[in-house]
This record gives sequence, structure tokens and C-alpha cells, in this order.
Amino acid sequence: MKLLLKFNLVFVLVFVLGLGATGYITRDLLQRNAQDEVLDHARLLMEKALAVRGYTSGQIAPLLETQMKYSFLPQSVPAYSATEVLATLHKKYPDYAYKEATLNPTNPRDRAVEWEVDIVNQFRNTPAQTEFVGQRDTPSGRSLYIARPIQIKDAACLRCHSTVDAAPKPMVDRYGPANGFGWNHNEIIGAQIVSVPMAVPLERANRAFSVFMTMLTGVFVLIGLALNLMLWKLVIQPVSRLSKIADRVSLGELEAPEFTARSRDEIGTLADSFTRMRKSLVQAMKMLDT
Repeated sequence: MKLLLKFNLVFVLVFVLGLGATGYITRDLLQRNAQDEVLDHARLLMEKALAVRGYTSGQIAPLLETQMKYSFLPQSVPAYSATEVLATLHKKYPDYAYKEATLNPTNPRDRAVEWEVDIVNQFRNTPAQTEFVGQRDTPSGRSLYIARPIQIKDAACLRCHSTVDAAPKPMVDRYGPANGFGWNHNEIIGAQIVSVPMAVPLERANRAFSVFMTMLTGVFVLIGLALNLMLWKLVIQPVSRLSKIADRVSLGELEAPEFTARSRDEIGTLADSFTRMRKSLVQAMKMLDT
């Protein structure tokens, strides 16, 4: 097996192993970064919902307190305001969603569906858990969701949700007596759930991965070509010439041309050694002839 072939086999093996390891690590890193980006978007929406809730309960509800005695205004309910604000965002970005999924809601639109019920029950079974992050398949693609429990920590909420008799009559007239009652203090009755699409960040990560791997492959190929050229010009070609001259000398052709090497590297040293050996051989042959 020739030296150039051996070198290329070793180089290709190192190239494949290095490219595979680099590709695995890079892809995993880009995928993680994409998921972190999606998670940051989800948490930003969650914080926006919490901000709307706080603004409604702190500034809007007190202004509507008098009117609430005569007619129920859902705009005074923090959950309603947060849902309405993020529903506006949902119209422009339909893959982004926010819902206050509740097991027994006053407003039927907030009723938890099957997969949301599982999340709420998980919070109820593990009260110490304050956040849950997961992924699910949707018709528009893979989606990441972040959920936080809705717990009745403010006893004032029970004025509307403890019993039908204790609830404001305008609210009962609007939503009926069948839903949104029987809540207890410190009970987890639902979950705030924000869903964010993963398609765009993952596609961006895959595109970056493809560009990176293409460039890395190109760099390896250029390095391989450069090393092959250097190996051929600096080692294989001089050694091949020296080998041919050595063969001619070994067959008694003492008039074979001398091998000259301008380099001062190992090939030059080898050429000098061969020249000295050839001179010694010529002198020895002349002495035998005399």
C-alpha cells in the first residue's frame, strides 16, 4: 500500500470521526438554544399575562366596583383581561396561545380540555411544583408550552366562587348557577398555559447547522487537498526520484544522474547521505578495478 493511500485513509477516518462528533455536539447545542429561545418567548408571554392580571386587579377593578353592584363587568376580572389581551395577539400570531385552563370555570371558554386537565391534575398532585414545561404536537407543528398553577390564595376570590348564594347576582345572571362555584381557599383550580410554536426557531437552528457542517466539510476538504499536495511535492516526489536513482545505481549504472535536493529538511539530509554513499560506492568500485 502506497504512502499517499495510507495517509488518505487515516485522514478520511479522522475526518469522518471528527465531523460526526462535531455534528452531534453542534446539532444538540443548536437544538437546545432553539428550545431556550422558545422558552424565553413563552415566559415573556406569561409575564405579560401576569402584568395584565395585576393591572386589572389593582387599577381597573376598583374603578368598576360600584357598577358591579348593578351589572357584571367581566373586564374587572383579571383572568378575563389577560385572556382578552393575549387573544388579540393570537389573532395576529395564531400559533401563540394563552389560556387560563380551569376545571370548573365560570366562563365556559376557560374549561380545560383533556391535555390541560392532565397538567392541572399534576399541579394538584404536587402542590410544591410552580411551573411545568412540555411539548406537544399541534396541527401547525411542534409546540412548546409552559404552565403555572392557578391557586386561590386571595380569600376575596371566594366571594364570587364559593357558593351561588354568596356570588354577586349580576354574575350569576350572566353565567348561570352551574359553573364556577365550590372553590376553596388554597385550592389549585386550574393552570395558566402559554403555547409557543417551535417550528421557526428549530428551522433556523437546522439551517445554521447545515451551513456550519457544509463550511466545516469544505475546510476539511481544503486541508486534505493541501496536505496531499504538500505530501506529494515535499516527500513522495523526491523520495520516488531518489528511489529510481538508487535502483539504477544498485544495478551497476554508476553514470546515473545525481540527486540534488535544495531543501534543508529530512529529505535534503537523506539526499546528502545517498550522495555520500554513492561516492563511496564509486570509489570502492574503482579500487576493485585497479
